[in-house]
Amino acid sequence: MLTVTDNARTAVEGLVQANEVPAEGGLRIAEAAGQPGNFELVLVQAPEAQDEVVARSETSHVFVDQAAAAALDELTLDVQPDVEGPGFVLVQAEA
Repeated sequence: MLTVTDNARTAVEGLVQANEVPAEGGLRIAEAAGQPGNFELVLVQAPEAQDEVVARSETSHVFVDQAAAAALDELTLDVQPDVEGPGFVLVQAEA
């Protein structure tokens, strides 16, 4: 299962609050349409029926599309600070 760092969790919470996403919503990761091997991250009001919840807090969640779950299984969601806000990255999970 995809793991989420504390820094990524904090960044998701900040984005959710800044965009007034309800507490049951959060960041959703899915395969990019027509771009195999690429993923899109989007803020959603609620998960899709088949989404996996990989991180949760009182104010936000991180959801993974069921079709993308296997490809993300051994990865970690982290952030790289940027002048315009955090940039999410997927990195190989540490053993």
